[in-house]
Amino acid sequence: MQATRRSALAAALATPFVRPAAAQPAWPNRPVRVIVPWPPGGSTDVLCRLLCEQMQQRLGQTFVLENRPGAGGNIGADALAKATPDGYSMAPLTLGAWHINQFLYSTLPYNPQRDFQPISMHWELPNVLVVSSQHNPANSFQEFVAWAKARREGISYGSPGVGTTAHLSGALFTSRLGIDGTHVPFRGAAQIIPAMLSGDLTCAMDNLASYVPVIQEGRMKAFVITGAERWPNLPNVPIMQEVGVPDFVVTSWCAMAFPAGVPAAIVERAAAAMREIGQDAAVQERFLRAGAKCVWSTPAEVTARVDRERPTWREVVRISGARLD
Repeated sequence: MQATRRSALAAALATPFVRPAAAQPAWPNRPVRVIVPWPPGGSTDVLCRLLCEQMQQRLGQTFVLENRPGAGGNIGADALAKATPDGYSMAPLTLGAWHINQFLYSTLPYNPQRDFQPISMHWELPNVLVVSSQHNPANSFQEFVAWAKARREGISYGSPGVGTTAHLSGALFTSRLGIDGTHVPFRGAAQIIPAMLSGDLTCAMDNLASYVPVIQEGRMKAFVITGAERWPNLPNVPIMQEVGVPDFVVTSWCAMAFPAGVPAAIVERAAAAMREIGQDAAVQERFLRAGAKCVWSTPAEVTARVDRERPTWREVVRISGARLD
């Protein structure tokens, strides 16, 4: 009897220290900070705002964007890596943060394999090879390649900066096709487009989202896109495989992430919300109008994609000769 009383007393004393899982606060129960490693108004910022609007509707909390641009996305990525892993800081991380920047810089302030907890894929879009309709005589990919190879002075191709997918895909394109190409970095498509329309720049192989309007207006010609399939809003533009260039699928993509160490239950709830958003046809249409595909995945699938693509981007950076130290 005494032993039974002691057992009961021990259980009673222990009970206040046991917190059932059901008693844990539901996530999110306060505003979530979303660190955007790029400036306001850019494609990553715009598409992140679309996502956060949907997250707020589904989860009942405010998602507050905080733009932390600079150093090819490294400033914002580092801010996420050093944030408290409680589920109240997240960020849209593009290819640079996940793997490209580690080949462009001799050192990074974060470790992309260690410091981020993937949530889900967010968006994806291809690059497009475009020229000015007024200043370029070619009317097809094959005509453009023949014209470019015949130019004694070569061609110039623009990008939003050294190490961007536009720069790297342009370097890969000129290398693979044997074209004498000179990279010209700009601050973004807002500068690249006028340079092409004035005839000062030959072409660009840049993110599709920025060029759909000028292509549809007829001011630019689109010869090929670098995706695995044709783009819904530009059904007449072929992919690389169709113009005789195999193994040339280059897409820009973004995945949402927490800092490493966020509890699994929070990661699962955030990923489930993004899955619902990615399966919503109305949301998909809004993303397409903004120039990207709304996509989703499991956290493990983000990691698998990063691991799969890392060797390719290491080789492309080597081909380009790009360095940012």
